[in-house]
Amino acid sequence: MIRCKRVYEEAARDDGYRVLVDRLWPRGVAKSALVYDEWCKALAPSTELRKAFHSETIDYAAFCEAYRQELTQQPDEIARLKAIARDKTLTLLYAAKGEQHHARVLADVLRE
Repeated sequence: MIRCKRVYEEAARDDGYRVLVDRLWPRGVAKSALVYDEWCKALAPSTELRKAFHSETIDYAAFCEAYRQELTQQPDEIARLKAIARDKTLTLLYAAKGEQHHARVLADVLRE
């Protein structure tokens, strides 16, 4: 099972393996306070793509397409997280607000 969860939500026992998938450390969260198993910057959107989306230079559909393309460059990391998700719950942690965020795209890629 693969889940997406904001870093600002409390950790739960059923979260399983918790992976932070943001390139930047979340604002207002002490490193000692966040419950996570790893920080996987390699699967975060590139700085350029993140900035383009947040400045509304591109829409969510274009962001998703470009991000999926970036993820094709990380086959080993994708395979590794897929293997973890086969054995236990994998929770992708992100800081973004709203429903349109990269963790959803990454979760979909991992489920494919």
